[in-house]
Amino acid sequence: MNTPEISIEVIVNHIPDMEIQKPYQYFFSYQITILNRSTQPVQLVSRYWLIMDGGLHEETVKGLGVVGQQPILEPNTSFTYTSGCPLMSEFGKMSGYYTFLNLNSQETFQVEIPAFSLTTIFAQN
Repeated sequence: MNTPEISIEVIVNHIPDMEIQKPYQYFFSYQITILNRSTQPVQLVSRYWLIMDGGLHEETVKGLGVVGQQPILEPNTSFTYTSGCPLMSEFGKMSGYYTFLNLNSQETFQVEIPAFSLTTIFAQN
């Protein structure tokens, strides 16, 4: 399966009023939409994230599915979910990949998640 047939769109929001535990001071939500543009049904089975916090701290997160689900995407359908990320600094970056299973061939493949910035309004000035 050709991975460009799976597209990923990301929308990020800084939530300044979110109360979080120290040492984290900033919280960001991100909404991801995954669109299966292929002719094959696929299942998202796992995720891998690399989170860079202000260039000072790096963390990896990996696990099954997303937000407790391993969604099946039929051809020309999408799946949207929202999650969050706390940071210690005003800016950071996330990147990674999803592992999918082609439900027809039973082959797994990875799709890169485009890197995106986590930035407060204060850090943009």
